[in-house]
Amino acid sequence: MEALLISTGVVALAEMGDKTQLLALLLVIRFRQPWPIVAGILVATVVNHALAGAVGAWVTSVLGPVSLRWILGLSFLAMAVWMLVPDKIDEDEDSGQPPRLGVFGTTVVAFFLAEMGDKTQIATVMLAAQYQAWAWVVAGTTLGMMLANAPVVWLGERMTRRIPLRLVHLVSAAIFALLGLAALLGWG
Repeated sequence: MEALLISTGVVALAEMGDKTQLLALLLVIRFRQPWPIVAGILVATVVNHALAGAVGAWVTSVLGPVSLRWILGLSFLAMAVWMLVPDKIDEDEDSGQPPRLGVFGTTVVAFFLAEMGDKTQIATVMLAAQYQAWAWVVAGTTLGMMLANAPVVWLGERMTRRIPLRLVHLVSAAIFALLGLAALLGWG
């Protein structure tokens, strides 16, 4: 249960102001169809995070506990620093044509690609390696993504103007730093 709760909280905070959150906003502004966008985000996130969680689980079978502890600790500290650098996304030109894959398919492809190498994907790898609970971590990181992105789709631009993203990034960085120190010091 700890893996689920920590994974949910870490990813929900890490996702605030992230490029995929901005992508959700762009998709809803462009297509104005929230249901297929939310469904597409869910499918893309489950697939992406399941793969990332599998990599994290595999890493634990290859590395010894001391090496894994140092790699995880330093990775979490690197994520803390990375959280202080906000993401930006370039707006695509609107061609006026309906998307070739439909709104759902366009969202799945766009989100899956946007998550490749993203903070939340890397966090999923690290959390799966740390907790060695693949299903709970993937469920938690997916829930965190949905908690951060679904409201953007439903509430649109109004919500993004009211959230102090700098504060959210600072809190996320602090959580990653604490996780990094905990891993390095062998806590939990």
